Amino acid sequence: MLFAARYCQQGLVSPLHFHYVAPSFWAWKGGEARLKGLSEFVDHILCILPFEEEVCKLNGLAATFVGHPILEDVLELGSVNDTMNSGWKVHGNAEGFRNRYGISPGSMVITLLPGSRLQEVICMLPIFSNTMELLKNSFPDLTAVIHVAPNQHVEDYISKAVNDWPVSVILVPGGSSRIKYDAYAVSKVALCTSGTVALELQLARLPCVVSYRAHLLTEWLIRYRAKVPYISLPNILLGSFTIPEALFQACTPSKLAALLMELMNNEGLQEEQIRTAEKVIELLSPSKRHAGNSTHQDYGSSLLENSPSTIAASTVLYYSKTT
Repeated sequence: MLFAARYCQQGLVSPLHFHYVAPSFWAWKGGEARLKGLSEFVDHILCILPFEEEVCKLNGLAATFVGHPILEDVLELGSVNDTMNSGWKVHGNAEGFRNRYGISPGSMVITLLPGSRLQEVICMLPIFSNTMELLKNSFPDLTAVIHVAPNQHVEDYISKAVNDWPVSVILVPGGSSRIKYDAYAVSKVALCTSGTVALELQLARLPCVVSYRAHLLTEWLIRYRAKVPYISLPNILLGSFTIPEALFQACTPSKLAALLMELMNNEGLQEEQIRTAEKVIELLSPSKRHAGNSTHQDYGSSLLENSPSTIAASTVLYYSKTT
């Protein structure tokens, strides 16, 4: 190992090198080749997706699936005394959100997540606006709750852009997890740009549609280099298009409006997404897989004791003692 060699030259013992979050080797053609290079300077990889551990080990890397950090939202916003039987789920305060922002009881609320980077938001927000224009005829009392990333440039852009929106708009600050999940709780469905937010919506059990547009060169790269047919992590984990995706040239206001209309008017589709969200969250949780693992043999039955951060820390301590 390169780090080890440098320390040996100085007569020192090399510290162990843990790598948190594996490269997205599973997403790109030839991606596993990146793992072989990691073995030269990484002692152990802490994986956040369930299928990464086995592939890492097949490529000569010690690895442990510790769970996805999105699960920590449950501990941040809920009770740490919840047992494993309660499951990983965030319960938002829908009524409190309605009262706080003066939303009428009969209003149809849609959560919109246009992204976190400025260029991403500049690309997606006009598409979302035109989508709301198409939906307002079917839902006269329509309210769009836009989640604003904690980025000053993004905040400034969205604040100005929504002045010309065709429906009532509520801006939710991205720095408040509590308000964010309260907004999810009051919403009928969500429209999001592909990213980690799709997992937040699974944690909130909020049915959604995933969208994505980018620069033409970026879209070309994804089309010809991607190894998986899906772009959202829930669909990748499930191996199916359970969550509707509108990508690239197909990501148009008319397409998004049609997908949202179908989802909003079909309780069967909503219930299917909620059921599959349970499967997605279970796949992201390491607790059951590690139930009989000696590395985590002292764990109890609470969410805190089986959280990704706790299991990651336990893995580091256990590996350090046995190496």
